[in-house]
Parts: sequence; structure tokens; C-alpha cells
Amino acid sequence: MTWSGFLAFLLASLVLAMVPGVGTAMLVRQSIRGGRRGALVTVAGMETGVAVWAVAAALGLSVLLVASAVAYQGLKIAGVAVLVWFGVKALFGKHDFTEVAAPTAGSGYRAGLVVNLANPKLAVFAISFLPQFVEPGAPRWVLVALAGMWVLVDTLWYLVVIALLGRILGWLRKTTVRARLERVSGIVLIGLGIRLAVQA
Repeated sequence: MTWSGFLAFLLASLVLAMVPGVGTAMLVRQSIRGGRRGALVTVAGMETGVAVWAVAAALGLSVLLVASAVAYQGLKIAGVAVLVWFGVKALFGKHDFTEVAAPTAGSGYRAGLVVNLANPKLAVFAISFLPQFVEPGAPRWVLVALAGMWVLVDTLWYLVVIALLGRILGWLRKTTVRARLERVSGIVLIGLGIRLAVQA
């Protein structure tokens, strides 16, 4: 890979990280519920999921998912169920934050991990994204290294988002604001689940 190709890959990875989606919605929700610590462990979970799909794509394993309509549809149904479940929980759950304990680190990590592991679009995207930046027949380690860089860029962007959220966290965590934002994040997650369900 040339330096220009590597820089193009880094730029593409950054642009893709900056596009709001499921990860951003989940991160905002977990920041409201668990503060900065909750956001950080959620990012750790999300990036573990990204790493799984990125490395699977680099090793050629996730091609099996795309080749099998049954496997893809099964994962798609699971992804829709996860998003809708988190959305319904945020939208209709108890929002008396004076009585509800902050979520544990484990629950935040699992939330981030499950959301990305159950995302078939992420698997398909990894397959189509990574090979664009290497020559045909390149060694597997090159793709694995790019997968690691993709995870790193994604993580750095979410750390920037957490830092920005930290500046307004005091306002975000006011009881009335938290309740409203929790419901908004629920609507967004349900909407993303419906969007995943209807997309080909």
C-alpha cells in the first residue's frame, strides 16, 4: 500500500466514523445514563464488535455471512430485535433518575458490543470497505492491520464525541433533560431498527 492509499484509508475511516448512526445514538444514551464512565465502556463494547467484523472480513470469514441468505437474514432479525428492544426500554422504561442506580460498566460494555455484533450492515460494509485499499493478492496481515487502524480511528472519533458530551454533561444529566433525551434516544433506536428491517 502506498502512503497516498494509506492516507485515503485513514480519511475514509474518519468520515465513516463521523456519520451519525446506531453507535452515536447508543453513546448519547449511555452518556446520559452512566456519565463519562458509562460512555467509555460503551465505546469499548462497540469497538470490540467493530473489531470482530473487521478482522472477520480481513480473514475472509464474513464472506460466508453474505453468501448465506439464511445467515444474513437471521443476523438482520437479531439486529432489528436488539435495536427495538433498546429503543423500547429507553422510550417506555422508568425515568425516575433519583431512584434508579447508574448502569454498571458490564451493562454498558454489553450494550455497545451487542449493538455492533448484531449489525449485519457492519459485516457487509467491512467486506466491501477494507479490500478497496489493498492490491489484489495482498497478504492477510495487511488487511488485519487495516482492520486495526479502522478500529483505532473509530475509537478516537468516539473519544472526541465523549469529550464534547462531557462539556454539556451537567446539563444533560438534569432529571427533566435526561428523561426527555432518554425518550428521544429510544425513538431514534426504534427508527434505526425499523430502517434496518425494511432495507434490502
